[in-house]
Amino acid sequence: MNGLSPTTTAPDTLEGAKPRLRLLHLLPALVFLALAIVFLIRLYSGDPSKVPSALIGRPAPSFALEPLAGASQNGQPLPGLASDDLKGKLTVVNVWASWCAPCRQEHPVLMELAKDSSLRVVGINYKDTPENARRFLGAFGNPFAAVGVDPGGRAAIDWGVYGVPETFVVGPDGTIRYKHIGPILPEQMLWFRQQLRKAAAPG
Repeated sequence: MNGLSPTTTAPDTLEGAKPRLRLLHLLPALVFLALAIVFLIRLYSGDPSKVPSALIGRPAPSFALEPLAGASQNGQPLPGLASDDLKGKLTVVNVWASWCAPCRQEHPVLMELAKDSSLRVVGINYKDTPENARRFLGAFGNPFAAVGVDPGGRAAIDWGVYGVPETFVVGPDGTIRYKHIGPILPEQMLWFRQQLRKAAAPG
């Protein structure tokens, strides 16, 4: 006889169960962390196009947005933005906001793209105030040939925007050819320019 009653649990059995219980409690957090890492890798890898968009290959949504009040470029009032403005030339549509920290991170990339005469860079100002949006462009420069304000986020919903910044490449025929979620980082510029060349190609 070992001196234990049938209802008594051996001490070594209890000690062995504790690590297993701890692991069970940590399991949900570990699964969430693994999924978050996978998402971030896909989002910021060299191929952000792997994030799906139902709009790729379809005409840009129909919209008409008012201009950013008081904003100007080269001494002229900055125009608003409508779906008809996206035809006739390769267009980069950037969804941005002054309160968006990653928008500041990618802004120098947009300024560089704006120097390319073969394309047009336009913006959708998302859930922002005119004062803050103008201050943002005054501080960091204005890469946009036009900015449409979307204070309620209605147009962004039609574009399938998850959050800001997001950038779309629209072909000269008005068809969405590419979508980039998150900031365009300097190290992603080569990939992004490849997408621009593909979008500019006929058909």
